[in-house]
Amino acid sequence: MPSNLLATSDKQKVFIFDTTLRDGEQSPGATLNVQEKLEIAKQLAKLEVDIIEAGFPFSSPGDFEAVKLISKEVQGPTICALSRTRKGDIDKAAEALEEAKNRRIHTFIATSDIHMEHKLKMSRDQVLKTAAECVSYAKQFTDNIEFSPEDAGRSDPKFLFEILQAVIEAGATTVNIPDTVGYTVPNEFGGLIKSIKENVPNINKAVISVHCHNDLGLAVANSLNAVINGARQVECTINGIGERAGNCSLEEIVMILKTRPMLGFYTDIDSSQIYRSSRLVSTLTNMLVQPNKAIVGANAFSHESGIHQDGFLKYKRTYEIMNPEDIGLLTSKLPLGPRSGRHALNERLTELGYHLPEEQLDKALIRFKEIADKKKRVEDRDLESIVRDEQRVQETVSHYELENLQIACGTGLPTASVCLRRTSDNVFLKDSALGTGPVDAIYKAINKMVQVPNELIEFSVQSVTEGIDALGEVTIRIRHSEGAVYSGHAANTDITLACAKAYLNALNKLISMLNTGIKIAPQADEFKSRKGV
Repeated sequence: MPSNLLATSDKQKVFIFDTTLRDGEQSPGATLNVQEKLEIAKQLAKLEVDIIEAGFPFSSPGDFEAVKLISKEVQGPTICALSRTRKGDIDKAAEALEEAKNRRIHTFIATSDIHMEHKLKMSRDQVLKTAAECVSYAKQFTDNIEFSPEDAGRSDPKFLFEILQAVIEAGATTVNIPDTVGYTVPNEFGGLIKSIKENVPNINKAVISVHCHNDLGLAVANSLNAVINGARQVECTINGIGERAGNCSLEEIVMILKTRPMLGFYTDIDSSQIYRSSRLVSTLTNMLVQPNKAIVGANAFSHESGIHQDGFLKYKRTYEIMNPEDIGLLTSKLPLGPRSGRHALNERLTELGYHLPEEQLDKALIRFKEIADKKKRVEDRDLESIVRDEQRVQETVSHYELENLQIACGTGLPTASVCLRRTSDNVFLKDSALGTGPVDAIYKAINKMVQVPNELIEFSVQSVTEGIDALGEVTIRIRHSEGAVYSGHAANTDITLACAKAYLNALNKLISMLNTGIKIAPQADEFKSRKGV
């Protein structure tokens, strides 16, 4: 490989297959509604991903409606739907994709001995026959068929070669090699891709794709090594979210190929949309991006050390291998404080990528003024938190709203007195409780009034900016007695108030689900295979 930079015409394209809406949504507590999925899909189109895996239509009515709506509304990327190797799954996927201009059906079955024996209860011959038949069956709906041998990383290579040859003969145009449990290491996984190219006679008729999980923190490294060894499609998610420890991070694999052109590969991704995409997914899934996250973390373009600062000020390239502008991160600042007005606020929000309707802007201005009165300067991260908080309030059906909160703390037992408004009949409820701390007392008081059984399983407080007057973001996750997880989020300079609002946000989501009458069973046996690819 020559060390000099290669012209784009000399490089080979790597297709970006985004599965944020399918595998990414399988992160506990990251469930999205149909409109949220559509919003993310439209942003993925702006990002110019090649394929959007919009969901698993057979798994739920919500997934079916999401795939159907995205197929109708989103132009540009190929829209893909997942299915097991079952004709009913494939029929449902095809139905959901009917209005997509460019469509793909992605079907899968496990090929590792451990999965075939313990999960499928099928022999190798049965799996081989089922895979080929279902790929052939899917061809009546589209010529764009992807097949995945689930747990390929732990499959017998000889059987893997055999099944890949069979599905390509049956019509598969993309064969995806999943490291389903994140078990392999880069040289091993790259070697597997190389061996597939050498041992599957008709592999030139299909694109080799890879789908790597991050259980050992190697998803990006494994995906990169696979590309170097012949893979030309990478399946990934925004912020690397997904099952268990997540998936290959889209922003990381894309920026590796962009920053290291000497590798000889390129993507069609508009990298200036990366930061906006990251923030949107973080907002709608209630999954915070860790500050030291590569590419999109808050510290990714920060320089604390005096030596680093000195070098950076003399020449940026001494400590930055990428420009913040490359991912859509603005470095210019518009100082905002108590005397800033509506126009200045709207201008800065527009620069940050937020285009708010008049009503939302008015509400954001009120929140901004409240915070500006308590801080010397409102930072960009404060503004983003304000907008996200207001959007969540509008998107979540409010069965209960917080009217008043009073906390008593000291050397005695912390006490919380809470007043809620029940929106269904406009009744005001009041109660108080003792707790081990102020937050515990707040939650106990709310539970006495709302009376919806739940277990608090995660409580996270994060400072949006630095300093004693920082805006605090609270994220909580609660588990219903039947197993479903719901997340809540709120931001305020008063952290106890943010705790109460975040808890109510999660409770309102739980109550909405209970009111639908749908039985909560996120891991029903019939759909456990949804977790696999």
